[in-house]
Amino acid sequence: MASEAQQTPATPVPVPVPSVWTRPRRRKEQPALSREQIVAAAVRLLDAEGLEALSMRKLGAGMGTAATSLYRHVANKDELIELVVDEVFGELELPEAIGPQGWRAALSHCGHSLRDMVLRHPWMASVLGQVGLAHLGPNLMSMSERMLGLAQTAGFPPGEADLAIKAVVSYVIGATTSEASYLSLLARSGKSEPEWLESLRPAAQEALEDHPLTKERAASRQGLDPARLREETFDYGLQRVLDGLATRITA
Repeated sequence: MASEAQQTPATPVPVPVPSVWTRPRRRKEQPALSREQIVAAAVRLLDAEGLEALSMRKLGAGMGTAATSLYRHVANKDELIELVVDEVFGELELPEAIGPQGWRAALSHCGHSLRDMVLRHPWMASVLGQVGLAHLGPNLMSMSERMLGLAQTAGFPPGEADLAIKAVVSYVIGATTSEASYLSLLARSGKSEPEWLESLRPAAQEALEDHPLTKERAASRQGLDPARLREETFDYGLQRVLDGLATRITA
């Protein structure tokens, strides 16, 4: 009996990544409502109540309209998240490219501006890295272009300017994501940062008893402004990243 002919596996059909930046924008929009208004309202809701509170229904109710009206401008909640992320990236202060003498101060300013933006919108900590094709957004694209220009005029070896920018942004996002999560927890406590830390003192002291080095470090920071300490900690890491990048230029 003849064996059956071997069948060739079917070639999988490519599935496009859904994104607001790849979907053609509808030409006919409801005159009383615009995508820009929806995004601005979503940012306000996120800042006030956090990511968990965001839904198309709640957003529409806050704008005095039905959720169905919002779907004429954004296909779903994922697209809305892409839009609000790009919107807040428009707040960044990005210096112009100023040559090899000023690259470090300029990139340091970019890093601090990025941190400040994330801390103004702590919900960003929950969505960065999970927003599809966010890099195609106009504000994120503008940030990449401006920072790449700074790195190229700094004098990095060919092909390294883009890597240098990624190193800076990766550090900033990593540091601010954990800091923003901490500030969100602080906000839910209903206390100021010094008050909250003071309420944790008994538990902290007990936990530190068997860890002398950490206990000594904590004691050295007692009474200092916690917000300033967070700022100094962030800047220390950023400056060490820039130290490393500087060696690539001098080499």
